[in-house]
Amino acid sequence: MKNIGYLILLLFTQISCTQTKSMSITELKPQDLENAVLIDVRTPEEYAEGHLDNAVNINWYDEGFIDQFKKVDKEKTIYVYCKKGGRSASATELLTSSGYKNVIDLLGGYDALEVKKLN
Repeated sequence: MKNIGYLILLLFTQISCTQTKSMSITELKPQDLENAVLIDVRTPEEYAEGHLDNAVNINWYDEGFIDQFKKVDKEKTIYVYCKKGGRSASATELLTSSGYKNVIDLLGGYDALEVKKLN
């Protein structure tokens, strides 16, 4: 009986956990963005120093961060990036748990693109 309880708990935990999607930012292609939204979650100062074309800046540290997504269709693909990957991972989890269906964390962040340019 005890084992059944653990099994049910394990099953419930797996079902309730959100699955986040990710891909390397260096693998992002222009056609990926044709029907998607590209979000840069860095600060406005970081964004001003350089960003991906057509990226919308929504600062992770803003108090109303999630409120700024109210106009974004929850079925639309959303690509999220930051400087290195920490904030975008957190933003991806928050958006997914808020009902957005296809949120993709761009691993490596903007810094990975800068390194790629140097090579």
